[in-house]
Amino acid sequence: MTVFGSVGFVGIMILLVLAACYFLPAIVAIARDHEHKGVIFLLNLLLGWSFIGWIILLIWAFRSGPAVARY
Repeated sequence: MTVFGSVGFVGIMILLVLAACYFLPAIVAIARDHEHKGVIFLLNLLLGWSFIGWIILLIWAFRSGPAVARY
């Protein structure tokens, strides 16, 4: 028996890739330091399962520039 049980290393890697694809809008928003990255993450968590919601969030994550420093 392996460390990962019957799933195996390939199964774990596939699961990680699918999770990264699911959270792609949130990853993009965080990487670009989007002003609304927290909202995008939360909506991605709740609406990411619907393809339309996922596409809208991905567009939103790419559209706006990075957060502006406010003094």
